[in-house]
Amino acid sequence: MTKSKWMARTIVAAVLPLAMANAFAQEKGKHPTSGAEQQYQAGSSPLANVDMYQDINPKAPPMSKAEFDAAREIYFQRCAGCHGVLRKGATGKPLTPDKTIPNGSEYLKVFIKYGSPAGMPNWGTSGELTDDQVDLMARYVQQTPPQPPEFSLKDMEASWKLVVPVNKRPTKQMNKLNLGNLFSVTLRDAGQIALIDGASKKIVSILKTGYAVHISRMSASGRYLYVIGRDARLNLIDLWMAEPETVAELKVGLEARSVETSKFKGYEDKYAVAGTYWPPQFVIMDGDTLKPRKIVSTRGMTVDNEYHPEPRVASIVASHFRPEFVITAKETGKIMLVDYSDLQNLKMTTLDGAKFLHDGGMDSTGRYFLVAANASNKIAVVDTKEDKMAAVVDVGKIPHPGRGANFIHPKFGPVWATSDLGDEEISVIGTDPVKHKAQAWKVVATLKGQGGGSLFIKTHPKSKNLWVDTPLNPDAAISQSVAVFDISNLDKGFVTLPIAEWAGIGEGAKRIVQPEYNKAGDEVWFSVWSAKDKESAIVVVDDKTRKLKAVIKDKRLITPTGKFNVNNTQHDVY
Repeated sequence: MTKSKWMARTIVAAVLPLAMANAFAQEKGKHPTSGAEQQYQAGSSPLANVDMYQDINPKAPPMSKAEFDAAREIYFQRCAGCHGVLRKGATGKPLTPDKTIPNGSEYLKVFIKYGSPAGMPNWGTSGELTDDQVDLMARYVQQTPPQPPEFSLKDMEASWKLVVPVNKRPTKQMNKLNLGNLFSVTLRDAGQIALIDGASKKIVSILKTGYAVHISRMSASGRYLYVIGRDARLNLIDLWMAEPETVAELKVGLEARSVETSKFKGYEDKYAVAGTYWPPQFVIMDGDTLKPRKIVSTRGMTVDNEYHPEPRVASIVASHFRPEFVITAKETGKIMLVDYSDLQNLKMTTLDGAKFLHDGGMDSTGRYFLVAANASNKIAVVDTKEDKMAAVVDVGKIPHPGRGANFIHPKFGPVWATSDLGDEEISVIGTDPVKHKAQAWKVVATLKGQGGGSLFIKTHPKSKNLWVDTPLNPDAAISQSVAVFDISNLDKGFVTLPIAEWAGIGEGAKRIVQPEYNKAGDEVWFSVWSAKDKESAIVVVDDKTRKLKAVIKDKRLITPTGKFNVNNTQHDVY
């Protein structure tokens, strides 16, 4: 190698990461992506194995079909969560040929290998991708993005399985389970859920579901459990049967994360709705059979008045004040209030929230829906009684509330709180516009937790504790423990509990995730989440004493993550 070539390569390696950070910097006003958010967003997608058309762009560097397929799999496993299925951009910038081809392969290789301060992971230097794979991805992102197939009502009907017809199901509960204190526990990498009795702490049943179940939701009556996997497989489980089992199944798309059921008086158990990441749409179904009835696309204009081709459905809640579903579209920042009283003549009210909408929950009255626009560092507040926006509140970096936590603040009255993925802050927002009007829809207090990487915050109406997890923090001591605040003395700060140590299991990540209360509100359950080939557990803590109460161990508890108490999920208690 000549001295001039060596110097040129040295300059490229040193300067390009910064140059690429500027060239591919995230949208104006958006935060650089944190390590915790990279880990959260960059999970694998079921679309990695879906047949897609390979379009050969004559301006792009050549790729064989085998190379294209290998690169596509890597993209959907590691990149689609940030850059989108169609590479149009989501929390990350667009990676379409008009952006990538002008920069060339060498330029892109350095960016992929070294990452950037704006949030691009250093895929090469971290060891996640080899140099050959980095070269492969640099060429792949210059090709025309392959588009996955759509998923129509006909496709859904072909996937629909009515395992047990309604007239063949029991007319009363046929088991002796205390359904109100039953937990639906996600066994993420096993493609299953475990039903665990809250009193005995024993597994009642293991049921096969879709892969990477995101949430479990209860029907208004508390009889039916709806479970949706990231692969868009939806299971309807009848808890009244002698042994709870799936009575209907439907594939609602190719990738999904959200489901909810009708809760307005007179419509209990009548309808269910599921939202998909791909295709970008939602479907309304019969609540007791999952028979699909109506599909609505979410493609359209963003709150910034730009067209977006794949606004993923992020979260869904059911209104208690109207026959409506409240559905959020992640990339557009739009919030849709969908009136399900007449599916033939469907009516929707669309509100402008903020990008990029994700998770959220109701305030203590069930009237206001607070949802995180995590890439905008905001919480959007919807008045579900008046069908209008109540406020958009600035909070900390990358809020990720789960459904949030409602409690009575000693000074500011009723509040709702969210923790953050991007920093250690916990934002406490006033939620009472009647008796505490001056504090309503404002951050009345900011608490300091253990650190960034929090996914869930939790309390209970009967509790004096506020629990905050940090499973995505890079420090093992933080990710393996949990912070707890005394609600009556929040300024005192938090106490740390060594949940992973209490679990008494072997080696592994042992990340502590998602506090969930039992029906009585006197126990808090934590998942101790390790890899599929490592031992995991569930730790139960006495809420009053903050002492270890029980450890649930079972070889069938593979990657436990989310836990959903039937009573609390049914009645929106959080």
